[in-house]
Order: sequence, then structure tokens, then C-alpha cells
Amino acid sequence: MTMTSPPEETKLLLQILPSPLLEKLSLNSDESLLEIVMDLGRLPEARYPGRTVKLGEAPVTFADIAHVVSQVGEFGADNRAGIEATLHRISAIRNRKGQIIGLTLRVGRAVTGTIDQIRDLIESGRSLLLLGRPGVGKTTKLREVARILADEFGKRVVVIDTSNEIGGDGDIPHPAIGGARRMQVPHPDRQHQVMIEAVENHMPEVIVIDEIGSEAEALAARTIAERGVQLIGTAHGNTLENLVRNPTLSDLVGGVQTVTLGDDEARFRGTQKTVSERKGSPTFEQVVELVDRDDMIVHSDAAGAVDAILRGEEAGGVRRTPQGEVPLSRDEPCSNSSAGQLSVETLKGEVRIYPYAISRDQVERVIRSFRFDARTVANPEKADMVLALRSRAEDARLRRILQATGLPLHCVKKNSTAQIRRQLNHIFSQPREVGDDDIDAAVQETETAVQKVLAESVAVELSPQSPEIRKIQHHIVSRYHLIAESVGSDPVRRLVIHPN
Repeated sequence: MTMTSPPEETKLLLQILPSPLLEKLSLNSDESLLEIVMDLGRLPEARYPGRTVKLGEAPVTFADIAHVVSQVGEFGADNRAGIEATLHRISAIRNRKGQIIGLTLRVGRAVTGTIDQIRDLIESGRSLLLLGRPGVGKTTKLREVARILADEFGKRVVVIDTSNEIGGDGDIPHPAIGGARRMQVPHPDRQHQVMIEAVENHMPEVIVIDEIGSEAEALAARTIAERGVQLIGTAHGNTLENLVRNPTLSDLVGGVQTVTLGDDEARFRGTQKTVSERKGSPTFEQVVELVDRDDMIVHSDAAGAVDAILRGEEAGGVRRTPQGEVPLSRDEPCSNSSAGQLSVETLKGEVRIYPYAISRDQVERVIRSFRFDARTVANPEKADMVLALRSRAEDARLRRILQATGLPLHCVKKNSTAQIRRQLNHIFSQPREVGDDDIDAAVQETETAVQKVLAESVAVELSPQSPEIRKIQHHIVSRYHLIAESVGSDPVRRLVIHPN
């Protein structure tokens, strides 16, 4: 990554400080400076990554605060102001009477190279949502996304800039957003209206939006996406699971609805009759969780990740760091060195299961209900495998059992019927070889479905298929510039083809 903001911009922020503070923070101060904090009656602070430095021995006075306020732009309804032609942000803390008694002066920098790890997601043309804690670099990435899409790809990009944090203070946008156009928002409550106005009046191909935080903004985002505009945005929440559990913003990733199943369906799934399911297609087809500035978890299939979360499973995804990529399996990441599917010879007979930190009666009920050829045993020395609660996988006693017996270890996230059934179903399911006849039939079904989607503009659901065949079907659908969505879970996972 490369800093592209000239040192003069940092000087502009430092020069609005009272003289005593300016002396402490010389113009040659550490380039890693994040922000300066001035709270009434307390010592001012300079904050750097991982450390804080006190500035002097004199507490901040009203005069010090007034000195800074007089040199910055007008504070908006969100209590933020800026310095014209810079990316710096000055945020105010007020008392009950509305007087400013605290200031946070955050250094704004344009940085290049921040989206190299997710450039492929940006180039895909699909909408992308960034999640992460404050200060992890979400806004910095949005700024570079706007510049690259506008300048390198020649797209019509509109930035919705509620706090002037993306494009800088003043009426002329900062060069960091390149040729992207910027629409300012007069009041935070009107952000959703400006989002819709941008689409209706200015024909953008891409809209960049920071901090989607209300139901109205989530609805506006869905409206924009349904018009074929690529959305690149951020939302409140650190992880995808946070977002799914947030009733206000869950619509960004498809929403959640409660469904009552029939007795047979509930028995097949191994769940209660009332379950949570995804309501619709996600507004943002891709989600990135920013763990740190260069450490992120990418969910390129947001719909599949949300479905997994609602089933009580891991969201999966791919962890990307400067060192490379590591897939995160949606299966329970819990095993010993000899773990894996049981041997074919073992599966030919009755499999003996030793439950660890899991209700033995619960496992037995699952075995009876779904007719698995298995039984539980009380002694691990008589078992063929261990089934444990994932949170207890590192117990010393369990590790001693595994070392002594060499048994394969399989885990469940929760002590529930659905989790136990899913894991046992995975263990007892033997992969079937895909033959030419299977492929030919699936290709023919896909081609027929594609023609129906093109002719009638309706969604068509295909038959359940193996991962290998679904991959072939995805390639066929992409040739026609249509959208294919995987739904359900194995062994009944299948594609739904949607009109573009």
C-alpha cells in the first residue's frame, strides 16, 4: 500500500491546533498519526497504532476548543466537520446545552493498493458489502474503489457522501476519488433519499455508499440493486453473522423469515417445525469481513453463507491475507490427525459412536429416526469414532482418548438434533462417481431451463445435483449472462436460474 496524500494535507490539520499543541506535534511528527483527541479539562492526546501519547501538561480549555472550531467547516447534524480540500474529519462531543466540550481530529489519508486483495470482487460487477470495526479501513477502501472503477474502468460512478468523509470537505471532491461524481447529503436522515435520487437523475453504473445503518437505507439499497446498478458499500456490523441477526439490516443479505414446516419435512431436516430461512436474494451478493487492514474473510456467495448461518453452521468463506488464501470450510473445523470419513470396510457394518460432551440419548434418537446403521457406546475403546462438541475439542481428556485409540474425531457446533443428523449424514454418505449420462442429462436440463428463463423472464429451479455437476451448470448459465443461485443443502442442493 502507498500513501498518496501529500504531507501538506497533514500540515493543514496540525496548523488548526493551538500553539502549545502545535509545538508538541511538530510538522515532522510520526506519519502513522491516527487522530488527536481534545476533551475539556483533560490532557490532549495523540493516538498512533497501538499507543497513545499525552501532549503537554496543560488540560484542554474552552479557548483551545474554540480556536479549533473557528478554523474548520460547519458542523453538520452528525456533529462532523472538515477542512476544505482535505480528507480530515473533525468530530464534536457536546454537553446537554449543545456546547462543544470535546473534539476528535482524525487524519484522513488517500491510500493506494488497499483493494488489491479484493480487486477481483470489484471487477466482477456484482454488489459488494464491507463489514468491520471502526478504524479498520472501510472508508479508505471505498475511496479507492470509486477511483479505480471511474478512472481505470471508465464507469459512471456516484459517491453518496453523507459526512464528506469519502470525497473530502468542500464543494470540489478530493482527487482521491478520481473521476467519480460526489453527491453530498444535507442531513443523515436523508441519505436514503439521495441514494434514490442518484439513480433516478444521474444514470450511474456504480453507487458507492458508506455506513448503511437504517431500514430506509437498506430498502433504498435493494431498490438500486434491482435496477441493475452495482453497489459498493459498508454497513454497521463486524461479521456477516452480526448482520444476519440484525433485524434492521438483514435485508442487505436476503433477510430472515420464520417458516413452519410440515411434520415430514421437519423430520427429514432433523429440526423443529419452526425454523429461520432466508427471505429472498441478497442485495449484496458478496460480503467481505475486514478482520484487519490486510486480513479479511471473503464470502463470494453471500446467499450460501447466510443459509449456512441460519442452519446453525459456519459461514465458510475464504480468508485472504498478504501471505495468500485459506478456505474456511462450512463443515465443523474439528479433527485429529487421523480424522476423516470412516473407511468403506467400517461403514459396511454397524458403526459404534462414542459421544463426548454430547447427550448420548440425543445421538440415539437421531440414529433411530434416520435409520443410520450405528449405535452409541460408553467405552471409547469399543468405538469406531468419536462425536464431540466442538467447543470441547481441545479438552485434555479427549486428546488423551484420541492418542490412545487413534479414533477419528468428528464435531458438531451444538448439541442439537439438526447438527447431529447433518454430521452423521455426512459421515454415512459415500460420494458417487459422476458418469457421462448424469452430465448429459444435467446439461440438457440446464439448456432447457435457460431457454425458458430467456423466453418468459421467470426463475427456474433445477434438479438437485452434485457439486461437480452444479459447477458445469454454473458455466452454462454464465454463457447466457443469467444469474444462477445455489439453494438448499446437500444432498438436495440445486441451482435456481434467475432472469438478468
